[in-house]
Amino acid sequence: MASSAAQETPMAAAPLDVAVVGVGLGGLYALYRLRRLGLTARGYEAGSGIGGTWFWNRYPGARCDIESLEYSYSFSEALQNEWHWPERYATQPVILDYINHVADRFDLRRDIQLNTRIASAHHGAADGLWTLRTTEGEVIRARYCIMATGNLSTPRVPDFKGIQDFRGKWYHTGLWPHEGVDFTGQRVGVIGTGSTAIQMIPLIAEQASHLTVFQRTANFSLPARNAPMDPERERDHRARYAERLLDARQTAFGVSGIPIPTQSALAVPPEERRRNYEAMWERGGTIPLLNCYNDFLTSEEANETAAEFVREKIRGIVKDPETAELLAPKGHPIGSKRLCLDSGYYETFNRDNVTLVDVRSDLIAEITPAGLRLAGGREYALDSIAFATGFDAMTGALREIDIRGPDGEALADAWAGGPLTYLGLMVAGFPNLFMITGPGSPGVKSQMIHSIEQHVDWIVECLAHLRSRGLSRIEPRPEAQAAWVAHVNEVADRTLYPRANSWYVGANIPGKPRVFMPYVGGVAAYRRRCEEVAAKGYEGFVLADR
Repeated sequence: MASSAAQETPMAAAPLDVAVVGVGLGGLYALYRLRRLGLTARGYEAGSGIGGTWFWNRYPGARCDIESLEYSYSFSEALQNEWHWPERYATQPVILDYINHVADRFDLRRDIQLNTRIASAHHGAADGLWTLRTTEGEVIRARYCIMATGNLSTPRVPDFKGIQDFRGKWYHTGLWPHEGVDFTGQRVGVIGTGSTAIQMIPLIAEQASHLTVFQRTANFSLPARNAPMDPERERDHRARYAERLLDARQTAFGVSGIPIPTQSALAVPPEERRRNYEAMWERGGTIPLLNCYNDFLTSEEANETAAEFVREKIRGIVKDPETAELLAPKGHPIGSKRLCLDSGYYETFNRDNVTLVDVRSDLIAEITPAGLRLAGGREYALDSIAFATGFDAMTGALREIDIRGPDGEALADAWAGGPLTYLGLMVAGFPNLFMITGPGSPGVKSQMIHSIEQHVDWIVECLAHLRSRGLSRIEPRPEAQAAWVAHVNEVADRTLYPRANSWYVGANIPGKPRVFMPYVGGVAAYRRRCEEVAAKGYEGFVLADR
């Protein structure tokens, strides 16, 4: 069983081969692979349970935006065949059940320590070990450290003036009470209209006496068309599992069944393009539309054909023209921000008990004891506030830990101008420190479990390579890191992604350097590059025996 008391690991314990920080989907798979390699490894998790994102995010309507049959581990076909997903898009409780099932099925809990938050990780120049310290004072030593801290795991806690004086209750979507919240009969305010808000607003509206949505930026959302799992589709997926897995590896997003587009949106007649968009809309999901044409994310003119199609759909759904126009996104290309998936989001604004407030034209001035006041003077009486204000994405969790290399340099200082990595896997100056789906990798622009498994497999194979040659240290060369960062930026600059003020560039965090963080060259191209690096004896890395 997992230990939940930090004191149970003695101060003088022998060094681990690998310390894994975070036990979500990435950390759990890392522990599975490391044990099979014969390495001593232990996972340290701040929560009282495993699951990472799916442990913490319990807001109403929390659901994956990748289809269940795709959003699952691929390392075990037996696991895939024995687990039944009840819906096309799985809910948070079901995904958390799945993660716990994996931990139990592969007996991984004995390598997991819960309720343990890592405060610092320092690399020793003399002994070549990482020394980790918890917030409770426990000391952990390990030859290698794998950061499985997640991309969306540091909530941006609201800092509105007056929040401490609010007489009602407020919640953040990433820190939702595990017992749930009953909004029945309450006047509720939701601040934010990103993916989490779009999922929870329809459900809160069903409970609240009145719901006021405070929107700064309208976001594009597509219908999920969620439904109970089709048994025939599930059987077909299982029968062609190996084929689908191989297919997913050849795509941009790591999702099978989506052909690589070969046509420009501008090369087909408008009526044909419209039919394709209609088919994508009726099919549901975000990946089909993103992958519909080959210039969707590189040509403003091509992108606008899809953006205006979605705006027309919004205007057709929302009855009040003024509200519909506020909900119709403008000012950023469709897909350049996270494309959202919903079940009845736009329809919710036809309810009599729902009001949309534009806080771009009239900013939120403060939270008052009785609710919220805008800069223009309007006040809204609220019993509860739900903040959907997002996360310090991709770098937040790593910067929260005091990570220092052998020369004492802090990772936070090395990243002062934005994250620097080689392949999104390691950082120059920080030997034996690996990241799972770090900045500079496809991560958040892919089917996450696909990218998690690819990263963990690469890391474990790297450790096996070192061990077979009597080596114990690996670190990126600064010039290789600089070249990779330049490549990531070059690829992004050829697309429309940097045109948006998104969390991909840290725009939701005041003072955060504006740097486009994910690699958007596609998972297939990225996988090939990682394989080439390994095949060439870990090109761009320095390997040593200490």
